[in-house]
Amino acid sequence: MDTLADHLARATDQGRSRARGFPGRIGRDALPFAVLEAFDMDVRGHVERDGRIEDARDRVLITAVKLAETPPEEGDDVVERARAGLIDALDDLEQIVLRLGVVNRRAAKAGLGAAGAPVAERGGP
Repeated sequence: MDTLADHLARATDQGRSRARGFPGRIGRDALPFAVLEAFDMDVRGHVERDGRIEDARDRVLITAVKLAETPPEEGDDVVERARAGLIDALDDLEQIVLRLGVVNRRAAKAGLGAAGAPVAERGGP
């Protein structure tokens, strides 16, 4: 049975994949929401609202816009720095949800964990 942490891992992997594949099938106007599509669909509505998680999500949007608006003529280094910034923001979002996220009732009803439990089980001593 999948947990919310499993959904989070898949969602951020999808976002990183879309960031690495840009430009491509995803247009620059669609990139910001494309990298968060799976997160918003499979994770965001399943964790208790937390401003720190929302701030991390906003950072992903901001860095995705930065990548989407980076002109290719600026050079590969500039584009790759913008891409790396987006991937870092996605990594941070994943870690923040794992560290701070709390499974909500909706997720519990879907069998993704116990309501009120952390998204990621805490490690040992």
